[in-house]
Amino acid sequence: MDDGDLLGRLLDTFVAAQLRAEVPVAASRPRLYHLRQQQGRHEVDLVAEQAAGQIVGIEVKASAAPTAGDARHLMWLSRQLGDRFAAGAILHTGPRLFRLGERILAVPICALWDRG
Repeated sequence: MDDGDLLGRLLDTFVAAQLRAEVPVAASRPRLYHLRQQQGRHEVDLVAEQAAGQIVGIEVKASAAPTAGDARHLMWLSRQLGDRFAAGAILHTGPRLFRLGERILAVPICALWDRG
């Protein structure tokens, strides 16, 4: 686990698998995609498209303290989609939720299992 790149890829895969398992029981039944454009210049780990066309972008970071720089691809997606961009989330390994930008939050990965 000393290899940060490998840890990041494992965490991405784990979170994607958890979210994909939630789709069949979600009220809105979003479709999940991965977005990679222009040789990786813009990449979003998961894009959830609601039936009404609203988009939620999700990035996964193996960091306990993500920064606004970690949200740059979500910010780009927000500019591209305008009002269709409902929200963005940076899922991270830290303990707290906080704002990174307009309609973009840093959310602990453990929130996936917190139904409270």
